[in-house]
Amino acid sequence: MSQQPQSAALADLVSILDLEQLERNLFRGRSPQTGWQRVFGGQVIGQALVAACRTVEGRRPHSLHGYFMLPGSPDIPIIYEVDRIRDGRSFTTRRVVAIQNGQAIFSMSASFQIDEPGFDHAADMPDVPMPEDLAGTGGFAPEVLAKMPETVRRYFERERPIDLRPVEFERYDGSPHAPRFNVWIKAKERLPDDPTIHNCVLAYASDLTLLDSSLIAHGRTVFEKRIRAASLDHALWIHRPFRADDWLLYAQDSPNASGARGFSRGAIYTREGMLVASVAQEGLIRDVVGD
Repeated sequence: MSQQPQSAALADLVSILDLEQLERNLFRGRSPQTGWQRVFGGQVIGQALVAACRTVEGRRPHSLHGYFMLPGSPDIPIIYEVDRIRDGRSFTTRRVVAIQNGQAIFSMSASFQIDEPGFDHAADMPDVPMPEDLAGTGGFAPEVLAKMPETVRRYFERERPIDLRPVEFERYDGSPHAPRFNVWIKAKERLPDDPTIHNCVLAYASDLTLLDSSLIAHGRTVFEKRIRAASLDHALWIHRPFRADDWLLYAQDSPNASGARGFSRGAIYTREGMLVASVAQEGLIRDVVGD
């Protein structure tokens, strides 16, 4: 791995993605000490993908499907156990279980494929402003940021490894809006050239804002004390090569919410309009009235 980024948050992310190998199919990961009561779901997804990638040669991941079962504690290392389910001519399949205190907190299946040509088409990128046109912290102009709820403002002002520049800032005004959300994302600094790092950083970033998009139609956010929110499952399909340290548009929508669960989808594009990944997630969005 090349020299560490100067951004402390990004250096920490690169560090926690560099898992310690304990045995042939056994890896250990740690969590950043940020004061959060539970491990961020994107971290577990990213680390599980790292563990799977460490057991595969000459093939790139094209999809992963994961389930969150228990909240992870940031104070305890996470053990990742890889099951080498299949090594075929074109595809490789891995199953990864993340373990804390002897219990599975997350499970993931990942598929890898050799590079090969084929049919090619993709949906068009939404017509949105470029990231340079979105000024200020987190993409918000200072006067807009000042009007945000305090919990939202603190989230966007916090140091993080991924830059976020939301397009539809009005979604935080407390009113219901169409359940669509576009946000530009990228690693704060240049990453090593290894494609595995970029895939795993994107897996991490894909969980940052997706669940929150399921509350847009209700004028609510995951930052409210009354909202109990947690990712239940997460799926990521990687269509084409990309760099996670270049700006990527994360176009999200939420076609359904019911039964205290919200379903959200995402499409990730390069700034040139090339579709590089798709995401889907269902999460808990429980309104704890009177709690």
